Amino acid sequence: MKVEVKTLAAKDAGALDLDDAVFGIGDVRADLLQRVVKWQLARRQAGTHKALERNEVSRTGKKYGKQKGSGGARHGNRRAPIFVGGGKAHGPRVRSHAHDLPKKVRSLALKHALSSKAGSESLIVVDEAVLKDAKTKSVKDAFAKLNLSNALIIDGEAVNENFAKAARNIPHIDVLPAQGLNVYDVLRHDQLVLTKAAVEIIHERFAAKETA
Repeated sequence: MKVEVKTLAAKDAGALDLDDAVFGIGDVRADLLQRVVKWQLARRQAGTHKALERNEVSRTGKKYGKQKGSGGARHGNRRAPIFVGGGKAHGPRVRSHAHDLPKKVRSLALKHALSSKAGSESLIVVDEAVLKDAKTKSVKDAFAKLNLSNALIIDGEAVNENFAKAARNIPHIDVLPAQGLNVYDVLRHDQLVLTKAAVEIIHERFAAKETA
């Protein structure tokens, strides 16, 4: 598929061919996208939640009542979960929420995410994302011309420092190098902006996987 290339000033900068196998998938599978988003978010969870268990509660272990004659149940100490201030039974423990997901599934889901943006005309290709000065006003003016309000911008191997500094003060705008391209960030933004360098790296990335 062929797309128009724009400059940051919203002027025409030619056209570019996109690989249909990456950007032209017609039947986007929501189940694949859901699996990868769940996998990404699970890996981000800290897993540091913790409740004090019976052996961790700071209470006396002395038997507080008689074994018989009280008319109630027999208890050894106040650390038992049935008492207020006692330990938590089967509470949350420190653990990792991460789970495995095959690389082929992750790779295919990224293709479907890119195709969903291209199919909904939410994909914009620019020639480059470079600024001479790190001025937020310059980036705001450029985004206004390109009608960008909630966008993920993907550059080549490295992001232009001035552009990244100028864009980081603008809400709902994220700038990442091509290596950081992922399904979750693509889907949570309304628009996806790729530089020509980013498109080249994406094509090489998937071509290398197919030949591997």
